[in-house]
Amino acid sequence: MAKSILLACFAAAALAASAADAGRKVVLNDDGGWCWFEDERVVVDRGKLIIGSVAMGTKDPARRGNIEVTVHDIASGVTSVHVLNRPASDVERKRWADDHNSPALVARPDGRILAMYAMHGPEEKIYYRVSGVHDAASWGEEKIFVPSPSSRVTYSNLHLLANENGGRGRIYDFFRGLNNSFKPSYAWSDDFGETWQAGNVFINVPARIRHRPYVKYASNARDTVHIAYTEGHPRNFDNSVYHVFYRDGELRRSDGTPIRAMPEGLKSPDEGTLVFRGDANNVAWTSDLHIDGQGRPYMAFSVQKDSGGLPDRQAGEDHRYRYARWTGKAWESEEIAYAGSKLYPGEDDYTGNVALDPHDPDTVYISTNADPVTGKALISRADGQRHWEIFKGRRRAARWTWTPVTRDSSMDNIRPIVPIWTGKQFALLWLRGKMRAYTDYAFEIVGYAAKR
Repeated sequence: MAKSILLACFAAAALAASAADAGRKVVLNDDGGWCWFEDERVVVDRGKLIIGSVAMGTKDPARRGNIEVTVHDIASGVTSVHVLNRPASDVERKRWADDHNSPALVARPDGRILAMYAMHGPEEKIYYRVSGVHDAASWGEEKIFVPSPSSRVTYSNLHLLANENGGRGRIYDFFRGLNNSFKPSYAWSDDFGETWQAGNVFINVPARIRHRPYVKYASNARDTVHIAYTEGHPRNFDNSVYHVFYRDGELRRSDGTPIRAMPEGLKSPDEGTLVFRGDANNVAWTSDLHIDGQGRPYMAFSVQKDSGGLPDRQAGEDHRYRYARWTGKAWESEEIAYAGSKLYPGEDDYTGNVALDPHDPDTVYISTNADPVTGKALISRADGQRHWEIFKGRRRAARWTWTPVTRDSSMDNIRPIVPIWTGKQFALLWLRGKMRAYTDYAFEIVGYAAKR
């Protein structure tokens, strides 16, 4: 029996606005956050947005640490929030109240949604539930997959490859931490998420300390998963960005050259194709990855500038967003915007982040507290404070132009998402509020939908 609980039903106006005017954006969940290393965080099913998030309990302390799914019917404007996992005690609520614990979602061929989620590294368990048929307000019982007793897991990323498993389809979960490795790992299911088998670590980092590559994934839903990654956390390593892709059991460089079978994995990050060379004054972190209509990957990432040699908490005052695209022969990478300063002290590489449009490689959405072109601090006329705002970027004739989606806000606007939605419709979502830490934030999930 489904254990999800209806928390709220907002009789809001339909989630609709023109692409140039997000003035009619609506609140979809009044308490929710997400990290950007779990995907997909938002899926679209028959005109409904299905949104995964973690509640912090800012409005209702009883929701603290809830792993939730928001269902928004775009036509009617009706929104409901459902609980996938409700912590049973104050201790558990504290452990689950972490934006890294947000669920990853994938649509199954039978119309059901699979959700997978885990804590941020303290245990070996990956939790999962399956929705009703085209009904994300109803969820089956919670199940647990343990890749190994020694695993310490986080960051689920779900991809269905329809051509695998003899054409019957296979779902992959790319996560971190098999056997307490701190490394990108994978598991798979040949029954659409009902049962799971552990694979192996597939990106190793030979070093004295346990570096953990940060990875973004994108698939064509048939036979290929593209993988963009760093060597480690940017506080520990002067990160570059690399790319490989998985197909037919092998990891391959961007040009298709085989590297090694997936179970063997990469012995070192630099076995992949270099996209961007980092150094002490140009430290990269992956943000988003998608595939264009020709099956070629394109990505966005942030770069912390000119902080080499500075101690923690004194760095991170100048970030830039970069865009890279595979031409079929080489990666072309360019700086596209000022990303502003760090979100908060202690995480000097946290930016507001950048989201690609999965159906238009010439469009991006960024969160920045600086003018995207000049780098000048954005000071809101609403309260005289510096805030992160959302901008839409369009590339025409090799030049990027920027249009405000939000402006003169009294709260920060960060971590935008554009869900995959084939056809002539489009949605943009983001977090609005205040972030003090990944375990301490006060965000609403807001957004709007539009015709393309």
